[in-house]
Amino acid sequence: MPGIDECLLEAMALPGARGAALVDWSSGLALGTAGESPVGDHETTAAETAELARAAAEYESFAPVTSAPSASGAEVTGPPVEDLIVTTRTGYHVLRFVETSFDSSVFLHLWLDRAEGNLALARHRLRVLAEGLVLR
Repeated sequence: MPGIDECLLEAMALPGARGAALVDWSSGLALGTAGESPVGDHETTAAETAELARAAAEYESFAPVTSAPSASGAEVTGPPVEDLIVTTRTGYHVLRFVETSFDSSVFLHLWLDRAEGNLALARHRLRVLAEGLVLR
């Protein structure tokens, strides 16, 4: 199971990856970063993406207060939102929420070049990375 640095390096190996970070959305702090930042500063990017993640995780439109059972009938646990995708003219920003044993308030942020990135592959790999991430 990879730690933060290994996880971010694996994310950066994806086609078109420009930057990656693990961010605490409750505080807006980057717990780890790799590659570039869209605004040249990883801390600014972390704070801005945390605002978006917080809104999606806390607004009832995206994360209903009442939990519903899955298709199999089992209770669904973990973060209320799986991932967010923001598409810009030049890139994709994928925010993948990470389920943790403590208060789940972290997400992986991957910034992809739109011409070179593969959004489907990125979503799949981020899911796998988030499931295997060991926060130390």
